[in-house]
Amino acid sequence: MLRKLRSTVRVWPGAPYPLGATWQGNGVNFAIFSAHATRVELCLFDSAEAQEESCCVPMREQTDLVWHCFRPDIRPGQLYGYRVHGAYDPQRGHRFNANKVLLDPYAKSIGRGIKWSDSMFGYEIGHADQDLSFNNSDSAADAPLARVVKPGFRWNYDKPPRRPWHKTIIYEAHVRGFTRQHPDLPAHLRGTFAGMASNASIRHLRSLGVTAVELMPVHHHVDDRHLVERGLSNYWGYNTLSFFAPDSRYAASAITGSVTEFKRMVRRLHRAGLEVILDVVYNHTGEGNHLGPTLSLRGIDNASYYRLSPKTGRFYMDYTGCGNTLNMLCPHVLQLIMDSLRYWVQEMHVDGFRFDLASTLARELHEVDRLGAFFDIIHQDPVLSQVKLIAEPWDLGEGGYQVGNFPVLWTEWNGKYRDSVRSFWRGDGNAVSEFATRLCGSSDLYEHSGRKPYASINFITCHDGFSLADLVSYNEKHNFQNGHDNNDGDAHSLSWNCGVEGPTDDQQIRELRLRQTRNFIATLMLSQGVPMLCSGDELGRSQQGNNNTYCQDNELSWLNWDLNEDEVQLRDFVAAVVKIRQQSPVLRRRRFLKGTQVRGSETSDITWFDASGREMRDADWHSPAARVFGERLNGKMLNEFDTRGRAITGKTLTILYNASAEDVPFVLPEVDRAQYWSPVLDTSTWTPTKRRIRGGDVITLIARSVVVLRLRRIWPGFLSHWLLPKALTSQSQSTPKIHRAEITSRKSA
Repeated sequence: MLRKLRSTVRVWPGAPYPLGATWQGNGVNFAIFSAHATRVELCLFDSAEAQEESCCVPMREQTDLVWHCFRPDIRPGQLYGYRVHGAYDPQRGHRFNANKVLLDPYAKSIGRGIKWSDSMFGYEIGHADQDLSFNNSDSAADAPLARVVKPGFRWNYDKPPRRPWHKTIIYEAHVRGFTRQHPDLPAHLRGTFAGMASNASIRHLRSLGVTAVELMPVHHHVDDRHLVERGLSNYWGYNTLSFFAPDSRYAASAITGSVTEFKRMVRRLHRAGLEVILDVVYNHTGEGNHLGPTLSLRGIDNASYYRLSPKTGRFYMDYTGCGNTLNMLCPHVLQLIMDSLRYWVQEMHVDGFRFDLASTLARELHEVDRLGAFFDIIHQDPVLSQVKLIAEPWDLGEGGYQVGNFPVLWTEWNGKYRDSVRSFWRGDGNAVSEFATRLCGSSDLYEHSGRKPYASINFITCHDGFSLADLVSYNEKHNFQNGHDNNDGDAHSLSWNCGVEGPTDDQQIRELRLRQTRNFIATLMLSQGVPMLCSGDELGRSQQGNNNTYCQDNELSWLNWDLNEDEVQLRDFVAAVVKIRQQSPVLRRRRFLKGTQVRGSETSDITWFDASGREMRDADWHSPAARVFGERLNGKMLNEFDTRGRAITGKTLTILYNASAEDVPFVLPEVDRAQYWSPVLDTSTWTPTKRRIRGGDVITLIARSVVVLRLRRIWPGFLSHWLLPKALTSQSQSTPKIHRAEITSRKSA
């Protein structure tokens, strides 16, 4: 095909750095890496509706494998793509096809999305040889296009909150799903960055007490063709096409654009004291396997950008389950990822990243190497080493489950915490010992590498799997709406439906489900480490048993803000438990608990005891029938200091857990005569009744519940009355009670 080349076009040599399209005030510099290309052309489009490029300019300069030119006549807003020439030899890993217009890997903004057609594929669909054939149809009318952006934004002294890890509470949210049905937002703001930054959204986040918003992927992504043809989409967004461009579908205004709106969102959230963490996908791209489309990296330099099979370059190494894996052995791929990360920190002001399938990034050859080049580069980087780094510590390849094996500076989604907590509250046997370890920050996973309790990102649910309401309502997944015959999604959820599968009118089961929900929320916020709350769990959101809503951009995934009485109470309960965590330094320790004793429990940072008040023994931990225990967190034994070197102390807490199906009489720890226990949380009810309970008293711990008591001191004016013999006061006052946790007797001396 003959390309258009205007005789009046001015083309200067330009520079090989920076990569991408860079507005320099008097024109735009274009630079793109390709090690195996024989020729590269810059294609300019007049509009998103254009069927072909208005101008195609050969990039004649090549420096260190980077093709470049400078166009003095180009301005911000210009739409462009590339045509890259070279060998089409799939067996050797080369898939060049100059008939395809390709998206710049460094595109900062997407000016046009994909229009699916057969022209988007480098091979002839339906051909006998499949991808070995060559498709010469032109994709100019359907290909995604990049837009030149003008740098600069008035940040108005934006100041990142820089909240320390041990004080962080994460809220995982989807930009679209969080606000799509919010009644306090105008229709044009729902499901957008602007909606996320609205007063209504920030008011909800601050009322919960969370400190950081972890946004599911906002990079521009591909909606798979097979989903689009069935009226669905890749709602979650884990199918990245551009590592620099915020998704234009989340922009409220085409005039303002997604880049500016994203920056405004970050600025507003920062002003509200909320950090912004991005869920990023650098392990694969949306181009899929060898039968996928040719959209960007595949046509620019397939052999450099992707991990290819050592037997034949035709096929891809797939550690992600998505068809391909980026080639971390190529320096230019590492450069692409690092440039993207720095861009989001320096230009977009984000506060950290959660890396999807992070084990893939550590694969130097085939095995996972936690000291791979990717981690070395981040550790020495003066920018990236200072932001929050979260790993999803697994992938789908051999040896990919790497929980606890990431290096310092990294925190991890603790999948073992999730499974242990679910197993305990389901009532499984032999669960108490590991459950207690997870409550304490999982020292068995992180202490050996020099990391702290906050290396553990604790979660019960996340976007992937059951919502919390469904975790207590379904034993089996119900994913038929996804169109995969219910074969997708995890079949091992450790869920419990409390006796009936799905919705029920049985009031006892409904109350049990609410209590189990409160147990999960309480456990999450009472554990050492960093809690992560999944968006909608605080509102009782159900996905009707679907545990893989990746393609459900509809009411099944969106938050429902029309709350009933139970849902309002659940929201308020979550806020109350978060407040307890914020007010209790013993729940936010920066060092692992030791449990050592020198002179009894008063010198221990933590003491474990059974329902009789006796300290736990080895046999108790390993009893298959164990379902009930308590922990006493000593507020005077934090062994931590503030920035001025002053010792940090807090209130001592006693936390009681009962995962059994029976009410249990529980003896409270003894305390000084001038102290008493005050209940601050009881999951058997929405709000506990405030009472004074003396050490050694026996309370009835309701089946499947958590009770939290705070140690308080009696005011001197009331001390004499409190210390009167019990016989002298029994006639004038009744025995104090906890709501639904009755004090039945006092332990004898």
